[in-house]
Amino acid sequence: MHKPTPVPRSAYLHFLSIGTRWMDNDVYGHVNNVVYYSYFDTVVNEYLIRTGVLSIEHSTIIGLVVETHCNYFAPVVFPDRIDAGLRVMAVGKSSVRYEVGLFRAGEAEPAAQGHFVHVYVDRDTRRPVPLPDKMRTALEPLIVREPQAD
Repeated sequence: MHKPTPVPRSAYLHFLSIGTRWMDNDVYGHVNNVVYYSYFDTVVNEYLIRTGVLSIEHSTIIGLVVETHCNYFAPVVFPDRIDAGLRVMAVGKSSVRYEVGLFRAGEAEPAAQGHFVHVYVDRDTRRPVPLPDKMRTALEPLIVREPQAD
C-alpha cells in the first residue's frame, strides 16, 4: 500500500469554513472519521446550491454518491474550524469526481483529503441523466486540468 501525498491548500479552488461541533468528537478525543464525510458533502452541496444548480426541494436532477474515499493526516478536534477546499478532477456524461481537502484554519497542509463521485440521476426514476449545460458551466471554475507534457 502506498502512502498518500497530501495536496496543499493552494491546489483547491473553492473554500467553505465549517465549525466543528462538540458532538463531532469521539471517545478518542478527536473528530470521528465518519464526520469527515459530512464535511465533504457540505462543501460540495453548498457550492452547487450557491451556484444555482441544485435546489434541495425542486431539482429534477440529483447527485447520488457512488464512491467515496478519505485519507487522514492529522487529527481535528472540537473547537477547530475547518476550511473545506473543493476542486473537480473529472466530469463525465452523468458523473463528477469532487476532491475535498480539509484544513484546520490557516494551515497549508490538509488534516484529511478525499473524494466523492456523484452520478446525476432523475429524481423520480433514479436513472442516470446527462449533466445539464448549466451544471457544467457552474463546475468549470473548479476543474483542475493536469499540465500538458511538452
